[in-house]
Amino acid sequence: MLITGFPAAAFGTNCYVVAPGPGENAVVVDPGIDVMDELDDVLREHRLQPVAVLLTHGHLDHTFSVTPVCQARGIPAYLHPGDDHMLADPLSGISPETAAIFSGRLQWTEPDDVKPLADGEVLALAGLEITIDHAPGHTPGSVTFRLPHDEFSQAMFSGDLLFAGSIGRTDLPGGDNGAMMASLARTVLTLDDDVLVLPGHGDRTTVGRERATNPFLRGLPGPQQRGL
Repeated sequence: MLITGFPAAAFGTNCYVVAPGPGENAVVVDPGIDVMDELDDVLREHRLQPVAVLLTHGHLDHTFSVTPVCQARGIPAYLHPGDDHMLADPLSGISPETAAIFSGRLQWTEPDDVKPLADGEVLALAGLEITIDHAPGHTPGSVTFRLPHDEFSQAMFSGDLLFAGSIGRTDLPGGDNGAMMASLARTVLTLDDDVLVLPGHGDRTTVGRERATNPFLRGLPGPQQRGL
């Protein structure tokens, strides 16, 4: 399996490319702000052909380049319907301060082909089987993507649900702290320790490391608390 990626220059949003191996079809996860040149370099280096773009949620720093990536190759984007409104109005899900940065300068076009993601769905794309877990809290339509991995039991693209040592913020429009805590308990703490976590920002980690050290996960129900 090939998983590679890079942080966007703005907001450090991780853009990932996933494929069974070099020279294969691939999926792109969260193409953020001004990633096109570096993304093209990655695709060229590994001789990859994208067949879809997967979006962990609808925030602009994760979706900014979705339309040019999709239009250049005639491929669909996948997003949970709970965040569809952010593709229609990308400033609707961000803070007023951040919206002011883009005000009057944002040229935006929605992707032509947006397919819905459903909780528990398994997508068969690019020779991969990708499980969708709906994980609201950061946004109503936040999801994670899980798939088998060669060196770990699974890899999980956590978006802005879970970071190394932290979790996503819930103070933006549509954020819900209670939903965030429930999503962490249901979609993270039920997983094996040997699951690679590839977050939307920052360094990779594992579920076991976060279970043991992440202060935001303390006190949440998980498999370690099951019993009579």
